[in-house]
Amino acid sequence: MSVLTAEQVRIHPGGASRDDALQEATDILVAAGAVTPAYVDAMRQREETVSTYMGNGLAIPHGTNEAKDAILASALSVVRYDGGVDWDGEQARFVIGIAGVGDEHLDILSRIAILFSDEDDVARLEAAATPDELFALLSEVNEG
Repeated sequence: MSVLTAEQVRIHPGGASRDDALQEATDILVAAGAVTPAYVDAMRQREETVSTYMGNGLAIPHGTNEAKDAILASALSVVRYDGGVDWDGEQARFVIGIAGVGDEHLDILSRIAILFSDEDDVARLEAAATPDELFALLSEVNEG
C-alpha cells in the first residue's frame, strides 16, 4: 500500500511559520483521507513536549499516541519550503507529516530517516524542480 502519492507532495518557494506548516501537513493528510482535521491539535501537542526536528533540514511532525482515533489510514504529506521554517530555532526545509495506523508509523519513520541521513540524497531532494520530481525521489518510502 502506498503511503505517499504525488498529490501529497508540494514545493513552496517561500517559507512558513511552524504552525502554518503543521496546518498544511494536516490539510494534506485530511485530503488523502488519512486523518480527521483534529489531528493538527495532536501534532501541536507533540511539539510542546518534544520537537520533531530531526536535523538535515527535516521535521517530521506527527500526533501524540492519544490521537490514534484521529488516524483513519497510514499516509505521509511532504512539503518543501525553500524559504525554510523556523522549527524551534532550527531551519526545516522539509516538513513530512506522518499518520500511522497502529505501529506502522515506526516503519515509515525509519525509511524517511534513512533517506535523510544521506547528504547526497538530501541534496537531490532539495534540487528537485517540481513536486512530481520530488515525489519520484521519495517513492522509496512507499512499501515495495
